Amino acid sequence: MVWARYLLTAGLQSCRCRMRYHVKRHYGFIPDDVKSLRALVNPDISKIRNIGIMAHIDAGKTTTTERMLYYSGYTRALGDVDDGDTVTDFMAQERERGITIQSAAVTFDWRSHRINLIDTPGHVDFTLEVERALRVLDGAVAVFDASAGVEAQTLTVWRQAEKHHIPCVCFLNKMDKPAANLSFSIESIRQKLKANPVLLQIPVGSGKNFTGVVDLLTNQKLIWKIKSMGDDGRMFESKPLDQSDEPELMQEVNEARAALIEQVADLDDEFAELLLTDFSDNFDAVPPVKLQEAVRRLTLARKGVPVLCGSSLRNKGVQPLLDAIIAYLPAPNERHHDLVRWYKDDLCALAFKVLHDKQRGPLVFLRIYSGTLKPQTAVHNINRNSIERMSRLLVPFADQNVEIPSMTAGNIALTVGLKQTVTGDTIVSSKASAAAAARRAHSDNGAGEKRGDHATVVLSGVEVPDPVFFCTIEPPTMAKQADLENALNCLQREDPSLKVRVDPDSGQTVLCGMGELHIEIIHDRIRREYGIETDLGPLQVAYRETVLHEASTADTLDRTFGERRHVVTVELGVRPVDSASGSCDFAFTEEVEGKLSQEMKDAVENGVQSSYLQGPLLGYPLLGVTTLIHSVNIEPGTSPAMVSACVSRCMDKALRLAGGQVLEPVMSLEVTVEEEQLGSVLGDLAQRRGTVRDIQSRHDNKVLLATVPLAEMMGYSTILRTITSGNATFSLELDTYKAMNPQDQNTLLKRVAGLL
Repeated sequence: MVWARYLLTAGLQSCRCRMRYHVKRHYGFIPDDVKSLRALVNPDISKIRNIGIMAHIDAGKTTTTERMLYYSGYTRALGDVDDGDTVTDFMAQERERGITIQSAAVTFDWRSHRINLIDTPGHVDFTLEVERALRVLDGAVAVFDASAGVEAQTLTVWRQAEKHHIPCVCFLNKMDKPAANLSFSIESIRQKLKANPVLLQIPVGSGKNFTGVVDLLTNQKLIWKIKSMGDDGRMFESKPLDQSDEPELMQEVNEARAALIEQVADLDDEFAELLLTDFSDNFDAVPPVKLQEAVRRLTLARKGVPVLCGSSLRNKGVQPLLDAIIAYLPAPNERHHDLVRWYKDDLCALAFKVLHDKQRGPLVFLRIYSGTLKPQTAVHNINRNSIERMSRLLVPFADQNVEIPSMTAGNIALTVGLKQTVTGDTIVSSKASAAAAARRAHSDNGAGEKRGDHATVVLSGVEVPDPVFFCTIEPPTMAKQADLENALNCLQREDPSLKVRVDPDSGQTVLCGMGELHIEIIHDRIRREYGIETDLGPLQVAYRETVLHEASTADTLDRTFGERRHVVTVELGVRPVDSASGSCDFAFTEEVEGKLSQEMKDAVENGVQSSYLQGPLLGYPLLGVTTLIHSVNIEPGTSPAMVSACVSRCMDKALRLAGGQVLEPVMSLEVTVEEEQLGSVLGDLAQRRGTVRDIQSRHDNKVLLATVPLAEMMGYSTILRTITSGNATFSLELDTYKAMNPQDQNTLLKRVAGLL
């Protein structure tokens, strides 16, 4: 029998420290046992892992992150979400509600590798936090509740990871729950995520008797003998399987390993050739290292996803997950970013998050793709076309950060002093380096984009979803109006999914957000962080509009300002397309395309896009409309602003002629409820214009899948809690926009007219 111990204090491996550690196992850390961020290794880029933890709400993301930090030696004690003392959930609202609201970055070491980890929210209202984290990460750990498998928000974050081509590792958490089911979870990954789960571990025991796992690559049995609630799971037993083990377990492991080898051989040609040439007599004799290399190739190629299991809350299975992150997820140099090679060794970084600190001002998170970042240096923001001086450079560790002298490519850094930079901006060392990269891009088979006389090379930013709710916000007195505007500006910079506008008719400030919880959190932050007691108006749904018919029109604008005359004539047509696609588009005819300069094309585009922001019925943004520019005649001396104005006026005429239709957001609803309470939930759903798509069984519960108009879901969490006595959970996700029926649309039009 061999006792395995993951060494947590790599820099403190003297005999004295090890002996003292063995004596004090249960949270018995001496001060030197907790690593400092200043002692972080600065490894080669091949030993860096930039990963995110993503999952449905309450799957155990933050608990898993907390165990990773503890076992790697960077925290003194195990934090708990219920106690509100975790490292990454440091906001007051997060600790009170027990949920993650904003993504938090932490940096730590594991087995001579640097892991930059971002813990992301699981609530649909904060999906932008997941989006912008995945934009800059190289890999992800998808955490699942082993009793529930793939849930609603799991699908959302998985799609986001696929959009950015992120290799993933799956962790089936909560294996200690009575309803935990390995085969059910694996099948849900296969069916719902359309992924190839590659099972690497078999659980030992089930429910409360879950004690560990068997590693199918090495046939090692890893057992955590937790003797008391104070046992931290740091020590575990590792031994090879032998004949003394249970026959059922031996058979299950042998079958699972054979299935693993067969699956990997089917997906990886190199491994299949190795089996046929060197191990044709006995496939089971293939060395674990060769099997691991093949699984890594599958993961990086996104042909398969390794699956591990454990129970983070019970301190079981987290250390092998850390090993899997290093073994299977890519290093930064294994992810190919086309634009980066044009910068060579010059600095190229992407700003993906901004926080506001009362003492230090805006803190900007950067992912460094090439070059080296140093404090007290000037950098060039390509998007803002501005030069800024970065005063300090920090290693992020949730809300506690440590200053460092430099940081190299592949890392995630926190900077102080970038006052104009916002989410999605590209930061380079200078204008000259950006111009040199642009020249390389332009000469590289014409890959660079030409804008006028300048080729630009900019990293793609973060796609921000449209808000679905809005409400008015007012300060307690007019004297606080300026303070409120400042607070909203800061919060908008932190959270691009928060939109703020001023109603042109009433002059009121309007908040636009991703959901009830999102706006509630913003309201609470204004009160706590900025000391302003604001009043919110009633929450309203952000509808959209489209057109019903095809229509064409023409318009002429003739204006004289001073001695300059501006004359432009525009002819265009609009027509409806599939509004479910959620996009509006426009195009020029070939004749117009070849006649206009780039400056005038941009002016026409500005006029079209500005008209898409306000529909012909109620002024909601448009969806599902395409515009074709038939002709544009511009007299010499006409300014681009006048061209935009004429196009916009012509668009407004065409949209009115085409007729308007209100589109309402329809949500995909998933409710998990006990069978005896299903009738009450269905009855309530029928009153909300809901459509039931499916009712599934999950152990002793029923899972109701439905679509419901968002307008009918106000306060649903309170109602559901009442009719089920708190024994149901639900999740919402925007499904599509659908045309309102004539009766509901007329009611909405009358209500809005009455308000005006």
